[in-house]
Amino acid sequence: MRLNGLPAMGMPRAICDQKLRSRREFLKIVAAAAVVPALAGGVRALAPRGKLYDWQLEVMGALSELALWHEDPVVAGRTIDQVRSEVARLDGIFSLYRNDSEISRLNRDGFLDNPSWELRDQLRAGRQFSELSCGAFDISVQPLWELYAAHFWTGTDKSADIDAAARGVAERLVDYRLIDIGLRRIALGRAGMGVTLNSIGQGFVADRIADMLREQGFTHVYADLGETRLIGDHPDGRPWRIGLRDPKDQAHFGRTLDLEDIGLAVSGGYGTPFEETGRYNHIFDPRTGRSADKMTAIAVTAPSAMIANGLATSIYVAGREHAAEILAACPGAKAVITTADDEWLASQADGTFAAI
Repeated sequence: MRLNGLPAMGMPRAICDQKLRSRREFLKIVAAAAVVPALAGGVRALAPRGKLYDWQLEVMGALSELALWHEDPVVAGRTIDQVRSEVARLDGIFSLYRNDSEISRLNRDGFLDNPSWELRDQLRAGRQFSELSCGAFDISVQPLWELYAAHFWTGTDKSADIDAAARGVAERLVDYRLIDIGLRRIALGRAGMGVTLNSIGQGFVADRIADMLREQGFTHVYADLGETRLIGDHPDGRPWRIGLRDPKDQAHFGRTLDLEDIGLAVSGGYGTPFEETGRYNHIFDPRTGRSADKMTAIAVTAPSAMIANGLATSIYVAGREHAAEILAACPGAKAVITTADDEWLASQADGTFAAI
């Protein structure tokens, strides 16, 4: 199964990041490189006239960042107003933080009439990643999130054996094949089912906003809207330098990536642990109901943030032994894995992984 035959805006990621907080701490701009052009004369001379404008905005409950280069501050300001408007529209489709969003109404009622094309697109793309990963990727894991949150955080539904409870929920309510995606109606096949498109929606937003800016003539864009999409290179003529924080020592960068005109996504269970040990976290194996634990983190680059998202979560859950096969579905996709033993491995052209 290859992913390059699908529309770029329709390629997803899967399983959660419902809390949407510190997974983004794994991926940061090194030394504010996204915002501050280098001052060395030889490099600075390559920079076009203008200024790099940097904004923060909220996307589906998460504080996000957008940086773009333009000569005219009026044009830049008008553009960010358009961006905010589009983000708000998409938030009304994908956000689990809004009771009136399409996805919230679908989960509440078990069906949704006259869904937007964006929601249908993401659900169908989620199904494709599920098939690609042999079920490691599944958008119907929302009941697992609710189970763990009620057990560990709110205490509203303590389970005597949380592992057994999670296994039971996975067996009864988690199955992407039970989602009926029709043109006029989307329906969940069993009472109590629910879907989560938080991270898929964020990747979609990053791609949508970056492509919208490209269409308007912006050639240097850094869009970290939950997932990251880069348009062009850094305005001073070099690649965008992205730092991957060490997941076990987030005060330091483990590795850096020099990137341009690409999508980037990171998955790691450390991002939202339900308890102190991190054994129970927000990335679930839909086949067992338990949190995935085959690696510490993975960063994937691909033609879009959506594709990178889907590949990253699929590999994180499926494990390193399936990484090459999953990456092969998207020509040009690359990955950096942080193993449970703190080893950093980068994918190679021959499908193997080598220490970096």
